[in-house]
Amino acid sequence: MSGKRVMAVASSGGHWMQLRRLAAAFDGCETHYVTTEEGHREEVSGAFSVIRDANADDPVGCFILLWQSLWLALRERPDVLVTTGAAPGVFLLIFTRVLGAKTVWIDSIANGQQLSLSGRLVRPFAGLWLTQWPELAGEDGPEYAGAVF
Repeated sequence: MSGKRVMAVASSGGHWMQLRRLAAAFDGCETHYVTTEEGHREEVSGAFSVIRDANADDPVGCFILLWQSLWLALRERPDVLVTTGAAPGVFLLIFTRVLGAKTVWIDSIANGQQLSLSGRLVRPFAGLWLTQWPELAGEDGPEYAGAVF
């Protein structure tokens, strides 16, 4: 992936921790990290953006997040988007895919019984759709390629 413009997206908390475990995969790339907590800025080098976190119980927050994500996707136009979820990853994955980026969804390791709602929503848009649990992998996806922990 060397030389590519990568957008790495995750909500704060466990999603962010899982994304950070993948940081070595972005070496040699121009990486733009996007998350929901300003406090993570010092953990990464390079470009960094904070967007709102929201979920299905917060329609106003989702609306704001949608517009923030659209603006970021149009402004940055990454070659590749990698996300470990949740809602910020959904919106940015969809918008960047429509703009031509290769997209990777990695469902959270916390979802061992079934895929997350976010993971199910992005299925039609994810170029590579991954679960971290072999039991959840299937012939029609998602694929299992290991876990980040």
